[in-house]
Amino acid sequence: MKKILLASIVALASFSSSCNSQDLKKIGKSAADAANDVLKTNSSGTSTPLSNEEVINGLKDALTVGTNNSTAFASKLDGYYKNPALFIPFPEEAQKVKDYAMKAGLGAQVDKFEMTLNRAAEEAAKDAAPVFINAVKGMSIGDGFAILKGADNAATQYLKDKTTAELILKFSPIVQKAIDKVELTKYWNPLITNYNKVPFVQKQNPDLTAYVTDRAIQGLFKLIADEELKIRKDPVARVTDLLKKVFGSLGH
Repeated sequence: MKKILLASIVALASFSSSCNSQDLKKIGKSAADAANDVLKTNSSGTSTPLSNEEVINGLKDALTVGTNNSTAFASKLDGYYKNPALFIPFPEEAQKVKDYAMKAGLGAQVDKFEMTLNRAAEEAAKDAAPVFINAVKGMSIGDGFAILKGADNAATQYLKDKTTAELILKFSPIVQKAIDKVELTKYWNPLITNYNKVPFVQKQNPDLTAYVTDRAIQGLFKLIADEELKIRKDPVARVTDLLKKVFGSLGH
């Protein structure tokens, strides 16, 4: 670093005799910009180099912490069902089924079905963490720096853009297994059967596995975004030395 500063001083000295004040200001700004590119300032205020490897590993740490915390929260009893931000409602495309069931005095069955929808998502979330963690292994250096300097949900958005299609493929059998375990169809079949017996109605039968998969993944990304924001903004949430160094370099 001393060599870099010395070179900058010598360069400024050699040019000073032939440059006007406006030129010197431009040169000084360029030197400062270069120094800022070489150095990152951590949260304690000391200047330390931040390598490419540290950036990538720090972001992987952040996503690992975020996904582990998110899946642990979501997979708890009532992680979806009692959380308004994650609650999975009656399928929108089957709203007519719900309306008919409520008018027919089947409100208790509707409630039980919605609860079981959320139980399926909670059950599936137990196996979601490895799926997310495996998805971040291919992160490039360019991706890493873009995420580090990006919006407060940049890492979450990267994960969503890169992995949603693969997550659906991997998550669907997990959800189907969870649906079978909580016996979701036992509460769904009577509702849809009663509705489809009504004369002249358009038959309804949404794909419950696809519906729960989509809503469960949406819920997990919501939690991961919340975790990312905490790590970016709150030093207490940076639970490893690498997280402290990488995200401390942002000046928060």
